[in-house]
Amino acid sequence: MSAGVRWKITWENDLEPSDHAELSEFFRATYGPTGAFNAKPFETGRSWAGARPERRAIAYDSKGIASHMGLLRRFIKVGDTDLLVAELGLYGVRPDLEGLGIPHSIRALAPALQELAVPFAFGTVRHAMRNHVERFCRDGISNIVTGVRVRSTLPDALPDMPSTRTEDVLVLVFPIGRPMSEWPSGSLIERNGCEL
Repeated sequence: MSAGVRWKITWENDLEPSDHAELSEFFRATYGPTGAFNAKPFETGRSWAGARPERRAIAYDSKGIASHMGLLRRFIKVGDTDLLVAELGLYGVRPDLEGLGIPHSIRALAPALQELAVPFAFGTVRHAMRNHVERFCRDGISNIVTGVRVRSTLPDALPDMPSTRTEDVLVLVFPIGRPMSEWPSGSLIERNGCEL
């Protein structure tokens, strides 16, 4: 991100309706080009798609919102192990800044992650994003865990649809309070909730 970017690390309760409206517009513009379905959750002015973040890192520049990443503490199950994590998600970067956002978002959130005293942060991305995320994994900030599927609940329970989905995605693990060697092994992560 450019030097003209300022970061706002905020609790969800501290956002005003105008913040949600601005974020909703940002997500529609950011996710819309990847498919109308991806922008749909934000059409009503919501600034979240599945689970609602607990904290947010929002980057602003002279054009408005430049980047966003949400954080939510939750217990997941990795194999047979219940594990407290900070899930990172609801990531977006304005199209004119593509390729510059994830490492800066993680660095901006680092103090908040330390403050929450979680052992790990984790997030998921599509396999198509592998080259993009590998760049910042080289710095040792994160590790890509492969061969793991993630099972999540769907945001809406519908009588004619399954209530969960299992995805083959790239899992990113960020050691916060424990070393990567303590991340449990397992081929399935149970999110036990909606994706952030």
